Amino acid sequence: MNSTKIDLAGKTILLTGASDGIGRAVADYLMQMGGKVAVHYNSNKAAAEGLVEKHQNGSKAFQADLSQEKEVFGLFEAVAVHFGQLDVIILNAGVFLAQSPTSKPQEWLEVWKKTMAINLDAVGLLTKLGLDHFLKIGEGRFIYIGSRAAFRGETAEYLAYAASKGGLTSLARSVARSFGKQNIKSFIVSPGFTRTQMAESFIAVHGEERVLNEIALNELTKPEDLAPLIALMCSGAMDHATGATIDVNAGSHIR
Repeated sequence: MNSTKIDLAGKTILLTGASDGIGRAVADYLMQMGGKVAVHYNSNKAAAEGLVEKHQNGSKAFQADLSQEKEVFGLFEAVAVHFGQLDVIILNAGVFLAQSPTSKPQEWLEVWKKTMAINLDAVGLLTKLGLDHFLKIGEGRFIYIGSRAAFRGETAEYLAYAASKGGLTSLARSVARSFGKQNIKSFIVSPGFTRTQMAESFIAVHGEERVLNEIALNELTKPEDLAPLIALMCSGAMDHATGATIDVNAGSHIR
């Protein structure tokens, strides 16, 4: 993977949820390619700061609980003040919370609200803050980490997750259509099951065979498999694909 050089020198990138899973692998790769990354984390401070220390290229870790509106505002302000200019915002942070169909309505609603707060409300607010910033400097790129669930649906336990990713996808497409003339581009990367801590919790309950039987390849997608594509989007080499959704799901859902 690392044999291909994608030049990100001079690019400053905010990446949410960058201390674990897909975000960590992508942040690591972007820094290898020369990008400076605002490594957002919620609780895993050691992992985020470890990435920054590993590369020592001017990247920096930033903490925020994205379920809290004030902290979303604070995150963007802190990153903008520190770096001065942002070139790319990657909206990766998300939760995959189960809602039992037999749960009481109020319990079900609490999971819905928490999922939406992180997966969609924070994404919407960071999009607005990012648009204001990009319009001021004259260009910018958004990369939204969606899900195949937005297109094929999910199981009964993950209605909120699927709905949040559907909203994220529509938002990303609308940004691309609405702000292209202002040199703002927007992309969606749509993974399927990826071998992360989030997916491992599902595998622990349902078994790995169930997941492997869904895909066309012989192994689950790894977080590192998404990184070169995202780096290419950051570089500007894919600008004429603005608005596009790229599926990375091991052939489990082909549109």
